[in-house]
Amino acid sequence: MTTTGFRMPAEWAEHEGCLMAWPTRADLWDGVLSAVQDEYAEVARAIARFEPVTMVAPPGSGDAARAHCGDGVTVIELPLDDSWFRDSAPLFVLDADGNRAGVDFRFNAWGGKHHPYDSDDRISALLLERLGVERIASDMILEGGAITVDGEGTLITTEQCLLHPNRNPGLTRERIEAELKARLGVEKVIWLPYGGLLDTETDGHVDGVCAFAAPGRVVVSLPDDPAHPDHARMRANRAVLEATTDARGRSLEIVDVPQTAFAEVAGVRVEVSYLNYYVANGGVVVPVADAPQDEAALKAIAAAHPAREVVGVPAPVIAYGGGGVHCITQQIPAARAGA
Repeated sequence: MTTTGFRMPAEWAEHEGCLMAWPTRADLWDGVLSAVQDEYAEVARAIARFEPVTMVAPPGSGDAARAHCGDGVTVIELPLDDSWFRDSAPLFVLDADGNRAGVDFRFNAWGGKHHPYDSDDRISALLLERLGVERIASDMILEGGAITVDGEGTLITTEQCLLHPNRNPGLTRERIEAELKARLGVEKVIWLPYGGLLDTETDGHVDGVCAFAAPGRVVVSLPDDPAHPDHARMRANRAVLEATTDARGRSLEIVDVPQTAFAEVAGVRVEVSYLNYYVANGGVVVPVADAPQDEAALKAIAAAHPAREVVGVPAPVIAYGGGGVHCITQQIPAARAGA
């Protein structure tokens, strides 16, 4: 039961805009910083076709971000460590009247994988202050990529991530679930056993393997290659979804994305997750790998989002850093749109 009166809306609810963060962490990108900046800029421009985009750049990097992104993207400067706003930016919620607030969960760089991360732990509060949005603080560590919600009381996450001891070792599963319900206004939490096996950076975020696409409808990764490391794992996830209902008692319609794609970046083989997409006002921006599987994956995602234009953007270098389009974006729901 929510203790705040707020609820996190689904990603397909109307957006006021999208937040992104400009990549500058050279130790993460290891010689491909310029290439990933090009990909971030292309994602920003693609989303800006559908809704306003604000790119947050570290102090002194604003001009470079403007030069890459062009006039269609607003650039502001605030202290940052890294550039994964799905995980470090606030999670916006609405009350019954459509008034907006932002939940500021703690952030520890996916279990202390990168240092420093103190500026990223503070960025939610800074953004909310700048936006003039009420801040709701939580002491629990949570990244936005670890959850997907339907806006009607249901949240899906993975045991692989949320129960990992590097996040909230002092919290039981029951206490984590209670905090999700209290802060995000959800009534039912569906626990999938697995994120991606290769997703060692986030310890198996749900946004690489499953996403709500509409009330009662989910899109799931279901690799059709028996040699894929997640072939059996994703079928175990699907079995959980088949056997459960959402908070409204509905069985879930499941849209499978059997395609997977790999690319080579800086001598490293990386997986580009088609599921790691961003739902914009009237559009869906999907990471692609310039691979033969791209077209079929885009068609499968379009079937799950029939009222939206689906756009593919190259994202292999973003995958090299450990994520995709969803990982580098955070929607701001429109205020007074209804919860």
